Amino acid sequence: MKHLLTALLLATPLHAGVPEAIEGHILPRHAAFAEAASALDAAAQADCTAEALKPAYHDAFDGWIGVQHLALGPLQDLGGPLALQFWPDTKGFTARQLDLLLKAADPATTTPEGFAAQSVAVQGFMALERMLYDEALSGYEPGSFSCALTRAIAHDIAAKAEALNAGWPATAEALRTAGDDGNTTYLAPREAAQALFTALISGIEYNDDARLARPLGSFEKPRPTRAEAWRSGRSQRNLALSLEALEELARLLADGEASETQRLFDETEAWLADLDEPGFQGVSDPVARMGVESLTSYLELLKETAAAEVGDHLNVGQGFNALDGD
Repeated sequence: MKHLLTALLLATPLHAGVPEAIEGHILPRHAAFAEAASALDAAAQADCTAEALKPAYHDAFDGWIGVQHLALGPLQDLGGPLALQFWPDTKGFTARQLDLLLKAADPATTTPEGFAAQSVAVQGFMALERMLYDEALSGYEPGSFSCALTRAIAHDIAAKAEALNAGWPATAEALRTAGDDGNTTYLAPREAAQALFTALISGIEYNDDARLARPLGSFEKPRPTRAEAWRSGRSQRNLALSLEALEELARLLADGEASETQRLFDETEAWLADLDEPGFQGVSDPVARMGVESLTSYLELLKETAAAEVGDHLNVGQGFNALDGD
């Protein structure tokens, strides 16, 4: 009986929604991220100064937010999302490690090989944000060690983005062929569907538990400087881009049949668009705080509704995701 059940599971066709998510969401977004990160690297090599590099930084960061929730496959091979965005940084490692690198000013640490061996705290977008937007760090000149370090960070981001883009076709094939003989990653089609469903729900949770909860703190003790990328005014932008990407993933996974989930995405995004809180610094103001705080209710209901509607459509439940940080 056990062998018969296994055979029936393996014979189940691939869930509708999985190939659509691969072709319409995963692959094109990773290609776009790799292209934007490559442009960031090229811009840094051409002119490493902070003001010159900010537009390319924002474009590449936009691309990253569009794929950050897909914490499986090649991203796990890189060490998870922290490899590209060391946040939350509860102990202030990025500031301390950058300070150590800048004081040592060792040219060997800015070569591709030397930089790859450095702490993950000085790699990725949060370290680059410090170099470009921290007043104590951003006034460097071309030819300085800070310039070389900024170039090293940008190049490392581009290398990782290209590794993700190059690695995803194999992971996509594993998802497409879930349950086939020889597929040791996804033993049944349902496992592939669950992996993408988990990415969806965990992405919504992350927006609530990290992007909103950290700066909100408590009414008595708000934490505006714990907002994601507040120095570069990206806190609201990152949340909006993440919701846009998650909405796309939900729609493709559910074949357009999750109407309540779609409605809640629309309402949440509309509420967010009406705010004027680039860095969520208004959490310290009682009136402005209400606008940001209301988003938590939207996200909680969105998560519950997506888990029910999309999960029911795919016949799956949530599993572990690297964004959980466990």
